Parts: sequence; structure tokens; C-alpha cells
Amino acid sequence: MAARAAAGAWVLVLSLWGAAAVVGSQNVTARIGEPLVLNCKGAPKKPPQQLEWKLNTGRTEAWKVLSPEGAPWDSVARVLPNGSLLLPAVGIQDEGTFRCRATNRHGKESKSSYRVRVYQIPGKPEIVDPASELTAGVPNKVGTCVSEGGYPAGTLSWHLDGKPLTPDGKGVAVKEQTRRHPETGLFTLQSELVVTPARGGAAHPTFSCSFSPGLPRRKAVHAAPIHPSVWEPVSLENVQLLVEPEGGTVAPGGTVTLTCEAPAQPAPEIHWMKDGMPLPLPPSPVLLLPEVGPQDQGSYSCVATIPSHGSQESPAVTVSIAETDEGQSTGSTGGSGLGTLALALGTLAALGIAALLVGVIAWQRRRRQGKERKAPESQEEEEERAELNQSEEPETAERGTGGP
Repeated sequence: MAARAAAGAWVLVLSLWGAAAVVGSQNVTARIGEPLVLNCKGAPKKPPQQLEWKLNTGRTEAWKVLSPEGAPWDSVARVLPNGSLLLPAVGIQDEGTFRCRATNRHGKESKSSYRVRVYQIPGKPEIVDPASELTAGVPNKVGTCVSEGGYPAGTLSWHLDGKPLTPDGKGVAVKEQTRRHPETGLFTLQSELVVTPARGGAAHPTFSCSFSPGLPRRKAVHAAPIHPSVWEPVSLENVQLLVEPEGGTVAPGGTVTLTCEAPAQPAPEIHWMKDGMPLPLPPSPVLLLPEVGPQDQGSYSCVATIPSHGSQESPAVTVSIAETDEGQSTGSTGGSGLGTLALALGTLAALGIAALLVGVIAWQRRRRQGKERKAPESQEEEEERAELNQSEEPETAERGTGGP
């Protein structure tokens, strides 16, 4: 007796729990194109059955009634022998409300209600027209993230180095577009990202996008990331030309060193200009002018060039030759050919004059040496000679007195 009472209590509890479960509407999510079975709770498992299904979906203008005795509804839905409702291939038009009312063999009535939603997960989104280079400090289009064939529409999101990017109207802007296919009803999403990289930031940031279906327990689908390079723009303000010696004035035959500074990454190509005309020299940040002559005088500037970002020219500096002692500038603005010829003639004339002076000095020296040989001896030599004469006189006298 006790066992029967306990079993009866459990049957009562389960029956009450089942009744409570079918009273409320249940949310059902089904993938497009797959079969869907909805159970009619409380219905007898075998005929004869007293039940009916009522549908209010995109396929019906109002509630439609289906029963086990009725024919299948246009091969869209039919009632199975156990009372369940089968949709062979659920589609977007099957979204809506399904209700079942059944009476069991004991005359107890049960109701079931379902709210059906369908979904379609698209393939991985793709970033089309990705940018390979971005310029710091100015707006740049990173690319367009595209997701095709999804339902419901869902959302696209952008990420920078793994962190979500939120449009703020300043450094981040997103332009979105949603299209729906007229036949399948599936959605195509596009999201165009424009960013303004900060100066001095990462040289190779990572951008990615993802598609979120917007349904519970459905994971986001991520696109392959891109890694554009960030270029520091070259501007006229930060391209500088340094000259050594300072001021650009050098003595004739001296050396002038010009250095072009363009703080950009990667380093730009540096070309040189003289008096507004390009110099036929290979790219180099340093220009060396050895043995400066009149032909080297002029106005010099450097041009920094980065592919796809244009060129910028530095302020010009002037290279000149210091004036000579005679007050004339050996580097006059007259033709460089005439200046070179005059310099050569002047050099030859100077060499001729120097040779003549050397010859005159040598002739005068030889003449002076000849005169010195014929001149009388110095006073010391005369005194020595007098002393010798005096010593010889007494000897002669002695020889004279000592004769036989």
C-alpha cells in the first residue's frame, strides 16, 4: 500500500510538472534547411488521437489548422502517427507560433506552444580591399568587412590588436550597409572601417572583424586579420637641411657637407637639388662637396620621397666661397667656365713670377759672393798679418848681426 501510494504521488507530481511545462510557450531555434519536429505533449502515442495543430507563420495569412486525419499541407508540414508535427526542411517562412491541443484517453486536455526561429550561419567574413599602408595623423580606410548568406542579419564588429573598436567620430569611423537577397531572404553585411593612427604608435597594428549571429549560444565567426604598416608622414616642417661649416661659406678649395634630416619610418629616399634643378646623383642623405670652387656655389635643397606618399622639399641653404684679400670673390656669379679659366691663368702667372723672383735672388747671391772674394781681408786678418811681419823682422836682424 505504501509503495502504491508513493508511486501515485510521483505520477501526480510528474503530471503536474508536465502540464506546467506545456502551458508556457517554448522558444525553438532551428537551422535553415534542416528538419524540425515539434512534440504535442499529452497526445496518445497511437491512434485514434484527438488533437490539432494551429500554425501562424510566414506561410499563413491567419491561423491554419492541421489534424492527423487531414492531408499534408503542401508538403510543408504534416502530423506524424505519434501526434508530433514535422517540418521536413525549415525555412525563413516557417518562423512563427505553433500550438497543439490534445486530449488523452482519460479525457484530459493538454496544450503545447512553440515560438520558432530559424538561423543561417554564414561563412567566415572577409576583409576586402585591405590597406597595406596607413598614414599616421590622417584618416585612412582600413578595409571593408563583408559577410554573406546569414540569417538573421546579425552584426559585424571590428577589432584592433584583439580589442573591440568602437566608433567615436574622431579616430574611428564605421560605415555599415545591409542588403537582403530577394529570393533566399539571406543577408549580406558590409562594414567599412576608417581610422586615424596616432603618431608614434604601433608600426604594424592588427585589424580583424567578426560576425555575430545575435542568437543565444551562437559563437562569433572571425575573419582573417590584416597587418598594415603605419607610415609617419613627411612634411616640410620636419625635413631639415644642415650645412657644415655653419652658414655654408667656405674658403676656396675647402669642403662643405650637407645633411638631410627627414624623421620618417621607413627612411625616405633623399634626392638633391641645386638652384632648383635636380642633381644627377644617387639617393643619399649626405651630400659632400670637396675642394669647393666657383662652380659649386649656389642654393641647395633636399627632397624626401616615400612611395605612394609623395615628396617634400626642405628649406634651401646657400653655399658660397669666402672673399680673397684683394676684396674680390673668387666665386663670382659670372660664368663658371670663365671663372675657371681666370683661375688657371692667375695660377700660371703666379708660378712665372715666382720663378723669376727665384732667378733674380740666385743671381744676386752669386754676384755678392764674387765681390766678397775680391774685397780686402777683415781687420783681424790684417792684425794677424802685422804680428807675423813683426816677428819675422827681429829674426832677420839677429841673422844680420851674427855674421862672421
